[in-house]
Amino acid sequence: MLTIKRVPTVVSNYQDQEETASENSEAGCGSNCLGNCSLPVSKLPLYQITKDKVDLTEEASGEEPRMSFLHDLLLGQWEDRMNRGLFRYDVTSCETKIIPGEYGFIAQLNEGRHLKKRPTEFRIDQVLQPFDENKFNFTKIGQEEMLFRLDDSKSPSVVAINVSPIEYGHVLLIPRVLDCLPQKIDHESFLLALYVAKEAADPFFRLGYNSLGAFATINHLHFQAYYLPLPFPVEKAPISRIVTVKGYQDTEVIISQLLNYPVRGLVFEVGKSLRDLSDAAASSCICLQDNNIPFNVLISDCGRRIILFPQCYAEKQALGEVSQELLDTQVNPAAWEISGHIVLKRRKDFEEASEEYAWRVLSEVSLSEERFQEVKAYVLEAVGLQKPILEENGIIQEEDSLDKLPALEAQRVVQNCTVQH
Repeated sequence: MLTIKRVPTVVSNYQDQEETASENSEAGCGSNCLGNCSLPVSKLPLYQITKDKVDLTEEASGEEPRMSFLHDLLLGQWEDRMNRGLFRYDVTSCETKIIPGEYGFIAQLNEGRHLKKRPTEFRIDQVLQPFDENKFNFTKIGQEEMLFRLDDSKSPSVVAINVSPIEYGHVLLIPRVLDCLPQKIDHESFLLALYVAKEAADPFFRLGYNSLGAFATINHLHFQAYYLPLPFPVEKAPISRIVTVKGYQDTEVIISQLLNYPVRGLVFEVGKSLRDLSDAAASSCICLQDNNIPFNVLISDCGRRIILFPQCYAEKQALGEVSQELLDTQVNPAAWEISGHIVLKRRKDFEEASEEYAWRVLSEVSLSEERFQEVKAYVLEAVGLQKPILEENGIIQEEDSLDKLPALEAQRVVQNCTVQH
């Protein structure tokens, strides 16, 4: 059994407590948790996802996209919780800088994320583990940490704050929260994440997913999301098209691989059907988790692009193959870090951060070329139910992918964050 010790991220103020009783027992059992008796009677706002909107070609010709209601609801509720003092620190006061270099890696100094926590042992050699109700899970968070529901079922999908935010608007998307699903990708939940990305209608709003063994620390199905008004370095990396496959709705899904980036990864893109894109990417994730391969996912470009990173950093760490110098930085390379937004906990590391340093840290995450080719074969087999219609080997430069999207108002930029160029 392989294990590592790391300081767990505190995502809820109730993470180290038993369910906290509320003085007001007017509804349910009176506790402040999300237990079965409490959640259905809570007064959470309901935002109904429009799931029949799967066409990604709806573009306003030359017009700026309108700010979506989901965008306004999420940020309005998030700022309300910030004003109520529910976060462990003020993320808007964190220093951020763009590291000089070709890719523009983004470094943030966030000294509050690891304070007053002891390292915990995590098993990292099993991507799929059964849900354990005795460990912390999202049914134990306080209702005041919840922002809204996405449906009115008995086990709704919900959006909650992360009380240790990395950026402005940092939230958790928890599919079917009361079903107590383990951290395991399924088609329905993955499609929900893409719907949320599409309806937020903001290219600076991305979602991320970390499997067990790839720095997820809570074995209860969830995605993370936040706003960052800068392009992620991985979004600027060139790609090489591997194959174009035909989806079930007769639309093309393009699968490519990253080039000249420190972490090897696969990119899924589609011109029209959100469902076909979701099916291809989710099938690939399911294939990796069934083969016990840890991975991270970035959902960007309003749900049009999915980047899949199989990784091995935690395994190397458990085997003693990561240098003590890198371990001392306490960088946990999950979806955000791998995509190029690196959270540093020591001022020394922040001030000395360079593109060479970022490249060295992230290179430790990547599979070897030989192993990556094996994993790529698994993925192509996983999407084999869809007919391959074109094989290419051309290099496509995507450095202006975000520039193609109309600029949105800077209203969501972290106002008090120092950005150094």
